[in-house]
Amino acid sequence: MSDCEAIDCLLKALAHPVRRQILRALAEPEHYFAEQQHPFDVGVCAGMIDQLTGLSQSSNSGHLAALQKAGLISGRKVGQWIFYQRNEDAIAALLQALKKQLYPTLQESGV
Repeated sequence: MSDCEAIDCLLKALAHPVRRQILRALAEPEHYFAEQQHPFDVGVCAGMIDQLTGLSQSSNSGHLAALQKAGLISGRKVGQWIFYQRNEDAIAALLQALKKQLYPTLQESGV
């Protein structure tokens, strides 16, 4: 898969506003999910994400699956719950790749 194809797959995952909302909230779980009983180092419980978006569990499951398939989040099962975290390395790589494609002269000048 070329760099452009990989970026296109990631941008497709980010095309839906609910997915961006989820990623934004996962960046600051203490702010968006303060009522979560479990520590944030395991991630945010899928049920908390359901409450955030106000969508059905099945709709959120589809959005979380798309983000996970793109590598932008990871899921971890703990007991009966699934906890999600952002993949900061993948997000940073996407931003760097976009910068490289959209501002090629910056790369040439070493910025």
